[in-house]
Amino acid sequence: MLYPYNQPILSPKPDWTTLQNQQGLWLIHVQIRGKTIFQQFYTCVDKTMLIWAAVTTTIFFTAQFIPINWTTLALAGSILTLMAMAIMWNQTWVWVMSEKVPWLIYWWVFLMLGGIALTDVSLVWGWSPILISLCPLWLGLCGLGYLGTGWALQSRSFFLGAGFHFLGLAILPGFPQWQYLVTGFIISGTLVLFCERRWDMGPKSDDDISLGSINTH
Repeated sequence: MLYPYNQPILSPKPDWTTLQNQQGLWLIHVQIRGKTIFQQFYTCVDKTMLIWAAVTTTIFFTAQFIPINWTTLALAGSILTLMAMAIMWNQTWVWVMSEKVPWLIYWWVFLMLGGIALTDVSLVWGWSPILISLCPLWLGLCGLGYLGTGWALQSRSFFLGAGFHFLGLAILPGFPQWQYLVTGFIISGTLVLFCERRWDMGPKSDDDISLGSINTH
């Protein structure tokens, strides 16, 4: 496999007006008294990552800070995760097909459905070994997801993302009272990082439509 060693692992996104393919771009330009405070564009992949970040933050921060019945939280989390998967499929299918890696969506769906099943079944049947390891479980699943993404896209950036999650597994025991907060921060923080930066990617297609979502090389 040819990894793009001539590209930075993570770099600033370019000006959106220079992109060859602007279909589906979401542009945000915030001004106060004529001064630009924030300006960024988000592609179909970026928007999917932002949705996953919002879902992750909602689930894990709720588990950490809000006293709520675990069955209710698991049901709500399952519904949110299924909705995020449906949005991911809708938003990124054309992109993964253009990059010739349709299996990448199946990989993430397999991991997320597996996580939902293990979480919900452990609650129903009272499987305490899994219940006390939900944070390591989801960190591990996301880490595997990033490994698959790095392999599919020939991207060192996503291998780095996997490293963040596996490092999280190592440091999690040091925060026994804050495991859900730490887990939510690692998962959602990594997603936001990839939304805001350009990630490296090996040559996959001929139409140059990805740059960490969209490639302008």
